[in-house]
Amino acid sequence: MVPPELDTSQVSWLSITEANAGQRLDNFLLSTLKGVPKTLIYRIIRKGEVRVNKKRAKADTRLQDGDQLRIPPLRLPQRGETPPVSTVLRDKLDGAIVYEDEALLVVNKPSGLAVHGGSGVSLGMIEALRKMRPQHQFLELVHRLDRDTSGLVLVAKKRKALTVLQRMLADKQGIGKFYLALVHGQWPQVKSVDLPLLRTERQSGERVVRVSDEGKSALTRYRFISSGGHYSLVQAEPVTGRTHQIRVHCLTQSCTIAGDVKYRDVAEQSVDEKHKVARLCLHAWRLVFRHPLSGEWLDLQAWPDAELGAYLGRLSGGDGWRQQLEEWL
Repeated sequence: MVPPELDTSQVSWLSITEANAGQRLDNFLLSTLKGVPKTLIYRIIRKGEVRVNKKRAKADTRLQDGDQLRIPPLRLPQRGETPPVSTVLRDKLDGAIVYEDEALLVVNKPSGLAVHGGSGVSLGMIEALRKMRPQHQFLELVHRLDRDTSGLVLVAKKRKALTVLQRMLADKQGIGKFYLALVHGQWPQVKSVDLPLLRTERQSGERVVRVSDEGKSALTRYRFISSGGHYSLVQAEPVTGRTHQIRVHCLTQSCTIAGDVKYRDVAEQSVDEKHKVARLCLHAWRLVFRHPLSGEWLDLQAWPDAELGAYLGRLSGGDGWRQQLEEWL
C-alpha cells in the first residue's frame, strides 16, 4: 500500500537514496505507491505532474541518489471501494459483448484492461461489469486473460453455469480456445509444444514463467497461417491453461510474440519499435464450447480490433489471414 508518510491528498516530496539509484521512474513509483492503479501512475508521469528535481521526467528516466521527486495529489478509492466506471470504459464494454443469455456473458476484452482488480489495478473488467449491471446477483469470471491479451472471455451469470464450465476446462473437454499470435521470425512448422511450465514471482511481485521439469504439464497446439518479412502469424490452441502458456511456448520456438515486453529480447524490441508495434499481439479470437445448461454447441468469434488487424495485415504477409480463418470456421 501507499507508505503512511505520504498524504495522497496533497503534493508529496521524496528523496531518492542510494538504494533506489539507477531505478526507472515508473518502476520506482509502481513499487512505492502500491495499490495505486498502474494507469494513474503512467498518466501523472505523462502529464508532467511527477517532477524530478523540479523538471518533467519520462517513465524511463533513471533516478539518481539525492534526486528530489515530486508526487502530485492522488484521488484514490477508499479501502474496499470500487471506483466508478468511466463513460469510455462503459461504452467499450457495452460494445464488446459478443453473446449473452440467461446464464452466460461473453466479452471481447480490449488489450490493456485487466480482467479483475488487484496488483495495483482497482477496477478490472469483472468489477466494471458488476457496477454496470447491479441487477445481476451473480457475475463471475470462468477463466482469465492476461491484461495485455485481447479477446473472448467467458463470464457466468449463474453459479451452475460457472461450475459446469470450470469442470469442462479442468477436464479439457467440451471447450476449445483459439488465439491469434503474431510472432517474431519464421514459424518452424511445429504443430504442438508439450513442455512443463513453472511460475515464479520476483520480489516486486512480477510473475515470470519458464520451462522446467519442476513445473506443471502444458500443451499448446499450433497452426501456421502466414508470414511476412520478419513476422509470422499462427493460431495457438492451449489445451491446458497455465499462466503465460502461449507466450512461453512460442518463446521456446525462438518466436517470441510481437510486443511482448516481458519475454522479448533487445533485438526483438528494436524490431518491434521499427515496425511501430505498441501492444502485445495476442488475441483470443474464437471460443467453441458446449452450453453449460442447454448442451447446445456454441462457436463464437471476435476479430482483432483495428490496431491489431492493421499489424496483421502489414506484418504477416497481407490480408490473407482473414480468408484462412474463415475457411477454418
